[in-house]
Amino acid sequence: MITRGDVIDADGHITEDDNQLRDHMEAPYRNRQSTIYPQDHWDRSLGGTLGERAKDAKSWLDAMDKGGVSQAVLFPTAGLGIGWIREPDFAVAVCKAWNNFVSEEFQKISPRLKGVALVPFQDVPEGVVELRRAVQELGLPGVMLPAVGLRKPLGHEDFWPIYEEAERLGCMVGVHATVRGPEYFAADKFDQFIDVHTLSHAFAQMMQMTSLVLRGVLDRFPSLRIAFMEAGCSWAPYWAGRMDEEWEMRGQVEAPLCKQKPSEYIRSGRVYFHAENYEPLIGATANYLSPDVLYYASDWPHWDHEFPENIDHLNSREDLSPEDKTWLMSGTAKKLYKLD
Repeated sequence: MITRGDVIDADGHITEDDNQLRDHMEAPYRNRQSTIYPQDHWDRSLGGTLGERAKDAKSWLDAMDKGGVSQAVLFPTAGLGIGWIREPDFAVAVCKAWNNFVSEEFQKISPRLKGVALVPFQDVPEGVVELRRAVQELGLPGVMLPAVGLRKPLGHEDFWPIYEEAERLGCMVGVHATVRGPEYFAADKFDQFIDVHTLSHAFAQMMQMTSLVLRGVLDRFPSLRIAFMEAGCSWAPYWAGRMDEEWEMRGQVEAPLCKQKPSEYIRSGRVYFHAENYEPLIGATANYLSPDVLYYASDWPHWDHEFPENIDHLNSREDLSPEDKTWLMSGTAKKLYKLD
C-alpha cells in the first residue's frame, strides 16, 4: 500500500503572472506593454468556484505537506502558450525569464521542487543553447514541448537539433497541451469550454504523437525520453494500433524514417503517460505498455485538479498490483526525470 509521503507529482503547475516573469527578463523586453502570452476569455474557474493559485514556492510546499507529496515537478500555466509567441527574439527572452524564475524562486527554495524548462522552438539554434543552459547551469530536469501553437508539428526535422541536445543531456521532453487555439486540435466548431477542454489535451497529444513517431524522431534519437502530459494513458494502446494499421499500408512510402511499427516505439519503455483516475482501463494499459511508464500527476492548482484525493483513489484501484502502484506514485517519475 502506497502511503502519503511516497508520492512524486510529475506534473504540477505554477500560476505565474507577467510581472513575475518580467522581473527575470532582460531589457528591452521587460518594458513591453502587451501581455506576454496571447489571451483567451474562457471562464475556467466558473466564477472563482474552481481551482486555486500557486504563484510561489510556499504555496506549493504547503500543498505538498497537506497531500503527502515528497517532490513535485512544476510546469507553467500561462507558459503553456509559449508556442503562440510569433516573434522569435521575444520567445527567446520569455523562455530565459521562465527558466530563471523557476530556478531562482522554486528550485533554489527547496530540493523538493523541480521545474521544467521552456525553450524557443521559434529559434531552434537559440533553443539548443537555452536548453543546455537550463539543464547544465540551472539544473532543470526536463523541457516542455508545446502541443499547440507552433506552425509546424513537433516531429518536423527543423526541431531535431533540440531533441538531439535533449538526448545528449539526458533530459526528458514533455508534450503539454492547452485550450488556447482550438483550431489546432479540431475544436473550433464548439462554443463552450466544456467541449473544447474535453477535446484539447487528448486530440493535441494524438496529433503530436503521430508526428513524433511517423516522422522518425523516436528512431533517430533512441535514448530520448518523451512524456505525454494530462491526456491520460488509455488512449495510447488504441492510437498505437491505429498508427500500426496506417504504417503497414503506407509507411514504407510516406513514413520511411519510422522503421519499426509505431507500437514498438510506443512500447519501448521510453514513452511515458499520465494515468488519471477517471480512466477505466489503467490496468489494461499498464499491461500493454509496462507499469514503469505510467506516472502520477496532480495538475494542482488548476480548476480541474482532484488533489490530494486522487492519490487515495488511485491507490485503492483493484486493477493495479502493489508493484504497479509503486511505479505509478513515484518510481516512474524518478526514472523519467532522473530524480534522486
